[in-house]
Amino acid sequence: MSQSTEVEVELRPPLHQVNPRARWWWTAQALLTSLLLLGVEYLVFSWFSDWGPTPTAITTCSAVLGLLYLLVMPHWRFRVHRWETSRDAVYTSSGWLWQEWRVAPLSRIQTVDMQRGPLQLLFGLSSVRVTTASAAGPVRIEGLTPDAAQGIVRHLTRRTQDTPGDAT
Repeated sequence: MSQSTEVEVELRPPLHQVNPRARWWWTAQALLTSLLLLGVEYLVFSWFSDWGPTPTAITTCSAVLGLLYLLVMPHWRFRVHRWETSRDAVYTSSGWLWQEWRVAPLSRIQTVDMQRGPLQLLFGLSSVRVTTASAAGPVRIEGLTPDAAQGIVRHLTRRTQDTPGDAT
């Protein structure tokens, strides 16, 4: 009889909170999204100027919803987003309206990448993307300082090399 080397991991809340600057990063994303939507509405309504009062009502509604999104979403996401790496798995919780908890056993990890977009650079943040063979896609840890992201990449790279399994 062969003995399994699989490690049991359970879905549980991760321990670590993202960096507080992530709220400002998410706020900037929300502001850009809201302004883009209002800009598109302005262009459409300026081309079709014979719509009467409808454009004003739609734009007002969009502005109010955009403002609510801008004020609520970043703080809500900050309360939900968590991460943790252990000897056996990567744990994340993310989202705000649709929340997701994920666990990726180290034996299933294929690649570990660090990413920094333009807005993340502006706020001094980074993200880590952990790719597995899962159909759900990669596990993402966003809103980290570059040092924390590099530490996670080093830890996961070192641990996955020592973990038996074929990452499929």
